[in-house]
Amino acid sequence: MSVNLPLPQKDQLKPVQGFEMGIAQAGIKKANRKDVLVMTLVPGSQLAGVFTLNRFCAAPVQVCREHLALGDAKGGIRALVVNTGNANAGTGERGMRDALATCDALAQELKLNPEQILPF
Repeated sequence: MSVNLPLPQKDQLKPVQGFEMGIAQAGIKKANRKDVLVMTLVPGSQLAGVFTLNRFCAAPVQVCREHLALGDAKGGIRALVVNTGNANAGTGERGMRDALATCDALAQELKLNPEQILPF
């Protein structure tokens, strides 16, 4: 839902302690475009999620629920990854494989467990 807020100027953006964010080109969408946002959290960060109650929820929702349910058993949530489309619903088994593969790939880069990553 757009709220028509003005975009902040670069000098208005302030760092948030314990949180880093960046964009990259991962080849998920069109070639030669930054198509993924990665957010990392320091160990011990607390994170919660609110999800649809629909029985037919998208693969990333299912993966996020599973990873959050593990709590600290796998080291806690340490990263979020969002592709530029951010519309990953109705993708079936392939969507689940893609969501898990995205977590695996980022986990290797960040030296984390895949269960420490939430895909969107």
